[in-house]
Amino acid sequence: MTPPIVQRLRDAAAALHEERVSMQAMAQAHGPEAHGTLLLLLAMACLLPVPGVGTVLGIGMAALAVAMWRGHCAPCLPQRVAELELPRHWAQRVLVGLATAYALAGRYAKARLSHLAISGPRSTTAFAVGLMAAIVVMPIPFGNLLPALALVLIGLGLVFRDGVAVILGLMMSGVALVATTGLLLMTWIWGSEWILGWV
Repeated sequence: MTPPIVQRLRDAAAALHEERVSMQAMAQAHGPEAHGTLLLLLAMACLLPVPGVGTVLGIGMAALAVAMWRGHCAPCLPQRVAELELPRHWAQRVLVGLATAYALAGRYAKARLSHLAISGPRSTTAFAVGLMAAIVVMPIPFGNLLPALALVLIGLGLVFRDGVAVILGLMMSGVALVATTGLLLMTWIWGSEWILGWV
């Protein structure tokens, strides 16, 4: 499975000629829509240092988490997310990044502990995806990195039916949650001290 999708993504990146590329076009280049593949696409794009992209894609991942939580088997991109356009060079980076992720995962990922690699109704995975999506939406400088990496691992776990990858993604989600909570607490403390000092 890995070599064909890796080559397809690289070919799709090389074939982009439009100055701006929609998320819908990238989803079509990625292949059949499924929870894992859409999650990978959105999470990979969240790693881009493009203002505003994380907010829109975070909303898209939150919608995906709701679909997973409800047990919907036919996911689709919300219209606002599907219409989001990226400059061609960023779109190419997303597709090449996906190809690299699949190539690396293909060396190690395999079907194991598959009962953990599910996105069924009210699953822990769906809850974690929703929580990470909420963090991505927050306007925190570089705050997308840890939750996006966690979602990439979860997405790869769902695609490859690899429960170990899902577990690693959930662990990374915990790290992202702790880091974000600590950052918010420090911001609150410093902000309170600044306000008190100013008053």
